[in-house]
Amino acid sequence: MVLNEAHADAFIRDGFLRIDNAFPRELADQARAILWRDTGCDPHEPSTWTKPVVRLGMYPQPPFVAAANTPLLHRAFDLLVGAGRWQPCRGMGTFPVRFPSAEDPGDAGWHIDVSFGLENPDFMAWRANIHSKGRALLMLFLFSDVGDDDAPTRIRVGSHFDIARMLAPAGEEGLSLGTLARNGFAESAGRPEVLATGLTGTVYLCHPFLVHSAQPHRGTRPRFMAQPPLLPTGSFDPGRAASALSPVEAAIQQALEQQT
Repeated sequence: MVLNEAHADAFIRDGFLRIDNAFPRELADQARAILWRDTGCDPHEPSTWTKPVVRLGMYPQPPFVAAANTPLLHRAFDLLVGAGRWQPCRGMGTFPVRFPSAEDPGDAGWHIDVSFGLENPDFMAWRANIHSKGRALLMLFLFSDVGDDDAPTRIRVGSHFDIARMLAPAGEEGLSLGTLARNGFAESAGRPEVLATGLTGTVYLCHPFLVHSAQPHRGTRPRFMAQPPLLPTGSFDPGRAASALSPVEAAIQQALEQQT
């Protein structure tokens, strides 16, 4: 994949960029073997798949780190965030491993991934601000093939504009997840929806403000996906001169210009 300004423009417009073959299937196979072990389930015995979702934590083992740091992904980070403005991933997490189940997983609501104030034990008090403090990108790494029935993440295309406009008046303090979610993210309800499907090795690089949701698994094989943040080296400033803006910042600036 040859990355260019057209990809940056699509990211600004849609709020995400899909990259196929972002990391090798062989690395995913190695990583899944570790993940299967930690789920406590047998990959060959569906009777052991008793929960709709099993959440696994951070993984610093070589297959995970290598998957997050391919040359293609590094070029994409430079394109969307800016060279020198992101930190290399030293681990991969978290993994909400989703199993085929008729049971409600209990976590399939629309949301954004907030990025600071995480020391608060109440996750609804965690926060985001207009500078996207603590997060350069939301990333979705597919460690298994994901089709329409395999619990693909639902994405509201362009919803990062709605969230930017909500966050702007709150300044540096930002808003809590509870405040952002008070009306179920109705501001973005009219946006078109796409599913984060793809073959193993596909990665979705998403704007930090993108509204998305989990969903139940209606397929036959468990879905393995990681959703780590890309951490910034500093803060974003959408008020900078247009020529100096990264696509992450340019999308925020565009949202605020459209508001006025």
